[in-house]
Amino acid sequence: MKAQKAKGIAMLQIRKMQKSDAENVLSMMRGFYASPAVFTNGSEEIFRNDIEECTSDSPWACGYIFEVDKNIAGYGMIAFGFSTEFGKRIVWIEDIFVQENFRGQGIASAFLHFVQKEFPQFLHRLEVEKENLPAMRAYKKANFHELPYLEMIRNSGTEI
Repeated sequence: MKAQKAKGIAMLQIRKMQKSDAENVLSMMRGFYASPAVFTNGSEEIFRNDIEECTSDSPWACGYIFEVDKNIAGYGMIAFGFSTEFGKRIVWIEDIFVQENFRGQGIASAFLHFVQKEFPQFLHRLEVEKENLPAMRAYKKANFHELPYLEMIRNSGTEI
């Protein structure tokens, strides 16, 4: 993607994640999944599987790196599916992580705009912890609406 202006920063580049980004992404994932923004803590195996899926030719997931002045500022991961409820393809915005020293500069909002521009024909969904008020405000500002669902999960007998 071309560089773009984001609030408070000169130039932001959003590019596809590459295998060479793995160690940087692993480090950010450890921080993200240990934060209150995520319900589960994940694991090294899950993180590595996610990165592999996002950097392969998978039709199911894609990863992106956020760069400011060639410094990695964060990452995003999306997954693809189909919603029978809405009768269309869906993009799940799985992870949005911005490193602390880059927060508040509009990077997450720029990524949401990027996803909208890249996948305009898809339904866009994401999950957010109700306590994560800054994220909730950002998502609402980006025209996301709260759904009245309680989410449930089953993971083939594996403990969550």
